[in-house]
Amino acid sequence: MKAVILAGGFGTRISEESDLKPKPMIEIGGKPIIVHIMEKYAKYDINEFIICSGYMSKIIEDYFIKKIKDWEVKVVDTGINTMTGGRLKKIQKYIGNETFCFTYGDSLNNANISNIIKLHKQKKSLATVTTCHPSEKYGILKLKNDTVVKFEEKPERSNEWVNAGYFVLEPQIFKFIKNDSTIWENEPMKKLISLGQLTAFKHTGFYQAMDTISDKNYLEKLWNKGNAPWLIEK
Repeated sequence: MKAVILAGGFGTRISEESDLKPKPMIEIGGKPIIVHIMEKYAKYDINEFIICSGYMSKIIEDYFIKKIKDWEVKVVDTGINTMTGGRLKKIQKYIGNETFCFTYGDSLNNANISNIIKLHKQKKSLATVTTCHPSEKYGILKLKNDTVVKFEEKPERSNEWVNAGYFVLEPQIFKFIKNDSTIWENEPMKKLISLGQLTAFKHTGFYQAMDTISDKNYLEKLWNKGNAPWLIEK
């Protein structure tokens, strides 16, 4: 199984670091956050990666020119201004007819990927998304049992289930992505919801997105204390 990782955004809210490098290349504990994410997948024998780059793509390309462990890494420049769905669409030819994993290159959690894949297979849905209760406000997912029935992007309330990435997807989802301007979290996810084809994996453990410099410092602090919860699966 392959893992697709989004790594093309500008990272404007963490410009102290992203002016110099793409956000997924910002280091936690001396290595890029995207490598932490890849190491997590590798624990579950997922060693084939497709990185959807864009902003400062060459920095990512140069980093992964060298062989890392036994990973097979393909960096695809999906454009500077391409939206999340458009980036995913641009790597369709590398997926073929296989089920695949898909996540964001700027967040960490300790969800058990084997359990996410297992739930996806049990539900036989086109898509499964990892959900969690965040410490900050993100787009909210309304759930009925294990199925997502509604999605609201960043509403003004908290203590709800939110999109934490770590999707498992069937290749049929590509038909819901129109073009480069398609935002994965809007039309495609909402279409999957309307069809009853978006399953939720409810994760109650650690989750942290690296959106700001304070988020980066928090993750760095956990690492330096020897208390990196994303290394211990829930």
